[in-house]
Amino acid sequence: VIFGVDKNPMAVELAKVALWLHTFTVGAPLSFLDHHLKCGDSLHGEKLESVRKGMQELGVMFQDAELARLDLAAKSLDQVAELTDTSIAEAQESKSLADQAAAQVEPIHALLSFWRALRWLVPGWPTNRLPKIKDETQRAAIAELFSGRYNLAAVAASGTVDGDTPAIAALNVLLGEARTLAARETFFHWWTAFPTVWRYGSEADGGFDAVIGNPPWDLLQMQEVEWFAERKPEIARQARAADRKALIAREQKRKTALWTDFVMASKRSDQEQRVVRESEDFPLLAEGRSNLAKLFVERSIALAKPNGMIALLTPSGIAADKGASEFFRSITSPPAMDMFSDGRTRLAALYDFENRKIFFPDIHASFKFCAFIFGGELRRFDSARCAFFLHSTDELSNPDRVLMLGADDFKRVNPNTGAAPIFKTRRDAELTTRIYSENPIFVRHELDTKGRFIGERKVWPVRYLQGSFNMTSDSGKFMTRAELQKDGWTSTALNRWQRVAEGKTEEAVPLYVGRMVNIYDHRASSVTVNEENVHNAALSSTISDHEKADASVFPIPQYWVRVEDVPEPVRRPWVLSFRDIARSTDVRTCISAFVPNTANGNKLPMLIQDRQGPEMLATQWPLLQANLAAIAFDFVTRQKIQSTAMNWFIVEQLPVIAPERFEATFISLASGASSDSTRTGKTKAKPNDESIADFIRAEVLALTYTAHDMAPFARDMGYVDAAGKVLPPFVWDADDRAHRMARLDAIFMSLYGLNENDAKYVLSTFPIVKRQDEAAYGRYRTQDLILGYMQLLATGALTHTNSSQT
Repeated sequence: VIFGVDKNPMAVELAKVALWLHTFTVGAPLSFLDHHLKCGDSLHGEKLESVRKGMQELGVMFQDAELARLDLAAKSLDQVAELTDTSIAEAQESKSLADQAAAQVEPIHALLSFWRALRWLVPGWPTNRLPKIKDETQRAAIAELFSGRYNLAAVAASGTVDGDTPAIAALNVLLGEARTLAARETFFHWWTAFPTVWRYGSEADGGFDAVIGNPPWDLLQMQEVEWFAERKPEIARQARAADRKALIAREQKRKTALWTDFVMASKRSDQEQRVVRESEDFPLLAEGRSNLAKLFVERSIALAKPNGMIALLTPSGIAADKGASEFFRSITSPPAMDMFSDGRTRLAALYDFENRKIFFPDIHASFKFCAFIFGGELRRFDSARCAFFLHSTDELSNPDRVLMLGADDFKRVNPNTGAAPIFKTRRDAELTTRIYSENPIFVRHELDTKGRFIGERKVWPVRYLQGSFNMTSDSGKFMTRAELQKDGWTSTALNRWQRVAEGKTEEAVPLYVGRMVNIYDHRASSVTVNEENVHNAALSSTISDHEKADASVFPIPQYWVRVEDVPEPVRRPWVLSFRDIARSTDVRTCISAFVPNTANGNKLPMLIQDRQGPEMLATQWPLLQANLAAIAFDFVTRQKIQSTAMNWFIVEQLPVIAPERFEATFISLASGASSDSTRTGKTKAKPNDESIADFIRAEVLALTYTAHDMAPFARDMGYVDAAGKVLPPFVWDADDRAHRMARLDAIFMSLYGLNENDAKYVLSTFPIVKRQDEAAYGRYRTQDLILGYMQLLATGALTHTNSSQT
């Protein structure tokens, strides 16, 4: 009952050995397994019915007599199944019968492999319109082949045709290229390779009861840095993509063997990506930088019976990535128009593991993968067993870790994509779903009755930009300090450079990247470079609190860019940005701050005014920044981050506080504060009738304006003297900042409807913050401050100056 396919011949042989060892009987020969364990590319193969249809559209009929070959092959393999291989004679007979079956289907497989090879060699294949084929030689060869003079199966099997016309010569060249490619790629045609599973080649009537596997997790797209790292590390170690391209161009100029291999590898990668996109084999998961594991998921569906089961180990992105959202939604929440839909789910279980070097030592510790178990097209379950961030399979026996989630649960927490949340515990699920039920999401997608996108509804009138510069494709515009000095630039105020060229003054501004920024802090780190690290040469060099006390200290970037190269729409004195690289296990996950100059790399995306919505006043931006920086918001964010990217599709599905709620006063907010809040102070404080919005603006201003390069932000916030001159920056004081951030966190705990017990639990889910506090202060100071300010807030007496302990 076991069948298996692998592209690596050694893997196939090892599988045979494993089965032999498991089933070995003393005194009996080794069983014949070649007809069940085969070598080939599981992803690239053709269905006979699809090829027959394509041939008919080109005016060529498939010889139906060939179908008898499948019948004969199936009967031979049926006989093999009846043999026990308990004697050498029986084992030899099994091999003989299997060889007969392979010989019967060889012409059919030759035709299918030729058809698959045409997909690689002829862009847009199959087509019944020859003029669409741009290559004249290919067009002549295919016109000859489909002229009606040939039996395609026979021609594909022989690999040549007789004749000396130019068209026949072109055809023979094409046949030779196709045979070479098919042999290299080892195309595997499941539906005819196992004729006992799909009887007589009927793809619709057959399939496996269960498809199980651990497919490769590599990206389909060739990874240039990794490719050169194995062959010429000097090229891979270039921190700037433009420098790497220059060294590759040098290889091209010299016509080296490395360049030839690189071109061939690139061509093969491009061909395969095109075939994957153009074929109908992977309708939902082939777009973008597709992971091979995603393609195996779709292939598995095609191989399983409608009532069958599929169980695969894949990266956890299958349940969280935007590119997989349509597919995952089809599994968790089959569309209402589906005739088999009954409100249940095809997902049986999703067990999400954090590698931690426990399971796969050669894979990064923070990499996450899952056991993804679901049913065929007709299989349904009332709910799915889900568990996240597991470090051992033993944790599956903990009832607090395993949740039963139905189709509605996926829709509620990720309404736009239907992706899986990553609740670690039942309490996480309860708090998160409660927050979602009481607050709007940042951007809600509106769909028509067929599930198609027709628009969006935004709580805040902002739009997302993936930085102003792509760190790879725009790297030719980047300048290092050494290059600036060499080219006659002079360092000037506010971390900028200038030079006069041809009577014109040029200015260069620092290129901000994610590692330079922390919460309310655009001066978190400078960038240093380790050229030996081919994967991540840039490193962080933390700027100390003592250094930040000087408002003239700025982070040193890796690069600067000319102001004229900054796209016009983002030439702004300051902008709200957040780090793209984020993990739910880090100190904090959503890290946002206002940054100056707006020259941002693509890993530091920005939010700017939406051209379609109402104007967002400068004084409204601090409210949004405070929301993004709140621990309560971060708690929910951690339920959504599966990988290491804070993608926009994740951010836009997060619950935010609506702008109008900030116009309330502290007195009114206190009236809705948690009933279990108690007053711990020795004296009663006077209630604060200030608006929440004004309070937040003042705190965000003090947290942000700590250096001279943020003076434009202070001016826009109205922080000026009577003459309109911007006042000096706030002095960086770590203790003062801790109190200001705690006051803001207390406000957002209340706005999100969390009481003190809820807040204690939320804060317990930030173990690194707790560990750092205990090391520095001997207690979890962050928690103490926030809970203390929540108690003050409950009385309406929260002010900018009071202590959380009064």
